[in-house]
Amino acid sequence: MAEALLSVRHAKKYFQTKNGLLHAVDDVSLDIQKGTTLGLVGESGCGKSTFGRVVLRLLEATGGEILFDGVDIRKLNKKELRKMRNRLQIVFQDPYASLDGRKSVFESIAEPLIVQKVFADRLALEDRVYELMETVGLAERLANAYPHELDGGRRQRVGIARALALNPEFLVLDEPVSALDVSIQAQILNLLQELQRKMGLTYLFISHDLSVVKHISDRIAVMYLGKIVELADYREIFKRPFHPYTQALLSAVPLPDIETEKNRILLEGDVPSPIDPKPGCRFAGRCRFCTEACRSEEPVFREISKGHFCRCLLDCR
Repeated sequence: MAEALLSVRHAKKYFQTKNGLLHAVDDVSLDIQKGTTLGLVGESGCGKSTFGRVVLRLLEATGGEILFDGVDIRKLNKKELRKMRNRLQIVFQDPYASLDGRKSVFESIAEPLIVQKVFADRLALEDRVYELMETVGLAERLANAYPHELDGGRRQRVGIARALALNPEFLVLDEPVSALDVSIQAQILNLLQELQRKMGLTYLFISHDLSVVKHISDRIAVMYLGKIVELADYREIFKRPFHPYTQALLSAVPLPDIETEKNRILLEGDVPSPIDPKPGCRFAGRCRFCTEACRSEEPVFREISKGHFCRCLLDCR
């Protein structure tokens, strides 16, 4: 297996609310190998995006280690972190909200290069911006266009170009295609895969859409209420899902053949509150295999077969 570029150990992110402590990310450990893509999936509100921001230290973790290329970024001071940020970048979900409407395409892409003082020469800066535009498939004639003049796909290409400006090694892709039309989604996914092949990039791809994650990921982690409940190679996840939550998610993925019947697993019960969660398995109230032990005993994240991890008290095979 390739060397791990990112290793997260027991990461936690809690938020203090008037009703108690909200466990947004709770004891997450995983590795992402260099040059690969880890897909992170789960329902809205499960903590996926929060985890992505914690990994980049856009949000300060409550606990745990975040090792990037062997360095714990939680221990870096401001100067060291600023330098490290060249190597870690993010592409946001909504390309319109993530861009400054007052800046042209050229200005938006040039901004990180100017902030980091990469070029002293204006011509060198212009060359780099036009090179980035070509890399992500943006016509040079769009350099003076503004976000409101672009469609969603082109806006997202600007966001990707900004993220690539400082030659990063690792990108957090936070639902980068969920706000786009299906045809445009395919174009952006193909672009991301092409960039990964050419530049050796490593991705954390966050999404709620399992069919999209399957298309781009090498491994898939399934998150439920702040915890990773299953982690495996993407083929293994789709072929032999172990955790009842993963099984339910996969049963909801639409099939291209409308004549093929699929047994949907309908989850019953309410999603428990992430504020001061009760002991036991967090999925217990919605699980069709739930036992008394599930309601009181915290399941361990264990390896059930080579490279396949699951957080469940039962053998769900």
